[in-house]
Amino acid sequence: MAPTLPHCVSSLPPKGAQPAFGRPGDGLMAPTLPHCVSLGLSPRKSGRARGVRGFTLIELLVGISIMALMAVLGWRGLDGMARAQETTRQRADELLLVQAALGQWGADLDALLAVPNTTPLDWDGQVLRMTRRSSAVPDEGALVVAWTRRDVQGAGHWLRWQSAPVRTRADWQQAWQQAALWARNPGEAERRREVVLLPLDNWQLFYYRGGAWSNPQSSGDATPGNAAALPDGVRLQISISPGQALAGQVTRDWVNPLLGGGKS
Repeated sequence: MAPTLPHCVSSLPPKGAQPAFGRPGDGLMAPTLPHCVSLGLSPRKSGRARGVRGFTLIELLVGISIMALMAVLGWRGLDGMARAQETTRQRADELLLVQAALGQWGADLDALLAVPNTTPLDWDGQVLRMTRRSSAVPDEGALVVAWTRRDVQGAGHWLRWQSAPVRTRADWQQAWQQAALWARNPGEAERRREVVLLPLDNWQLFYYRGGAWSNPQSSGDATPGNAAALPDGVRLQISISPGQALAGQVTRDWVNPLLGGGKS
């Protein structure tokens, strides 16, 4: 833009003014200095220099704080979802374990086998021993199965033991005694045939006989070879340890399909 030139204007003294020096009447006046007035326009500021401005330190700190807060909230949400998913999966596994254990219990009772000169079912207050048929291969022979509660790694657990198939009375007698030994003082050979099922605080059994539930050890007719030793029903009450998916007392009734007559 072209530079602005000043425009100077000199003014005359007003009419009748007295001289600034000399004698009166000399007609001499003090000279008047020119008065300069700028007639041009000042140059316009550049638009680039006028619009550029950075962030202040406070604005940066506020922005960083907001982003950090959003990151923390997002992480907590994801962590909560992961924990909930893991808890749900663990509870589902524990519930399936309880269902599988009770299903095996019912399958053992359904397969009870009354063989002459043997005991199909016996409860001595600590271990329940059964003589059952093999479900894998029917002609393979009979099986001796035992259920008990024993401490495993400092916590009570429900355990199941199963013998090898037996075909003779001598084999059955040996397996029957081995099941009792396993429940009280198991050795390495007995432990190889056991299965740890689930944590258990306590368990109780009741037999249904004569139209009422009673203590199995009060029976007087549980003699070997007597089919009447099988009760009309068996009631199982287990107390599952706290902290499991299904905690507290669970009751499972079994009805003898041959002698029960539909009682429960």
